[in-house]
Amino acid sequence: MIRHATNVVRGYRTQDGAGVSLVRVLGDQTARDFDPFLMLDSFDSTNPDDYTAGFPLHPHRGIETVSYVREGAMHHRDTMGFEDTVTSGEVQWMCAGSGVEHEETIPAARRLLGVQLWLNLPAAEKMAHPTYHAVKRDTLESIALDGAVLRLLAGRFVEGNGKVHQGFVGDHLPLDYYELTVEPGRSVEIPVGEDRSILAFTLEGPALVGGLALGEKTAAKLVDGDRVSIAANGEGPSVVLLMSSVALREPIAWGGPIVMNSTEELRQAFRELDEGTFIKEDIRDL
Repeated sequence: MIRHATNVVRGYRTQDGAGVSLVRVLGDQTARDFDPFLMLDSFDSTNPDDYTAGFPLHPHRGIETVSYVREGAMHHRDTMGFEDTVTSGEVQWMCAGSGVEHEETIPAARRLLGVQLWLNLPAAEKMAHPTYHAVKRDTLESIALDGAVLRLLAGRFVEGNGKVHQGFVGDHLPLDYYELTVEPGRSVEIPVGEDRSILAFTLEGPALVGGLALGEKTAAKLVDGDRVSIAANGEGPSVVLLMSSVALREPIAWGGPIVMNSTEELRQAFRELDEGTFIKEDIRDL
C-alpha cells in the first residue's frame, strides 16, 4: 500500500548561528508529529553573505546531527579533536551524546545547497559516547531506478529484485536516508518498512509525494503503508530527500541546542555548561 502524506510543513526563512540565512522546516513545534526527526534546516543560496558567518562554537547533547551538502562545503571542528570538511555530495554525521561542542564554518561557493537534520537519541542513549563520521563522496552509492536516481546517503536500500545496497550506519537509531532525483514527468515507488517513521522533503523543485502536491522546501510525514510514491510534477527534475527511522514515543525536553527527556535533565545540562563540567568524555579540547 502506498503511504499518504500528512503533517505538511512549509519551511520559513530565518537566521541562526552568527547570522546564517536558512529555511527552517522542522523544529520544536513539529517534534512530536515527526518523531524521531527533531529539526530540519535547509540552506540554498548563491550569495556568500547569506552563510559565511557560519556557526561559532556551541554545545549539543542528546541528539545526532546529520548534515548533507549537495552543493558547496562545510568545515567542522569539535571538542573531540575532529576537524574535517565535507564538500558537494557528502554527509557529516555527529553524535553529540553526552556532550560535545563544535563549530561549523561555511566557505563561499557558487551555490550552497543542503540540509541539516537533528535526529533524537533514545532516553537510554542520551549520554552515549560522542562520535563524528564523514561520509565521503567516493563511498556513496548511486542506484539507477526507472525514471530516477537514488543516492544512498545512509542506511540501506533494497531493490525490488532483492538486491541490498548498504551505506553508513550510525550507532543508535536506524536511519535510511535517500536523495531521489526524479526525471520530469516520471515517478518512482520506494519500499519502506511498515513500522517506520517516514519524512520526505522537497529540496529542489515541486513533487507529488504520497499523492499530495508539495512545493519546494516542504516536508511531509508519510503514514500507513509499505511504499512511498514520488513523482516529478514540475518542468525540471525533482530532488526529494526521503528519511526513514523509528519513532521513540518518549518525552521531549528541548532547550536550544540540547534535547533531553525531562526539564530537570535540561536544567542539569545548562548547569554543567555554566560550571565547566558539560564535557563528560576524555576528549581533546579545542
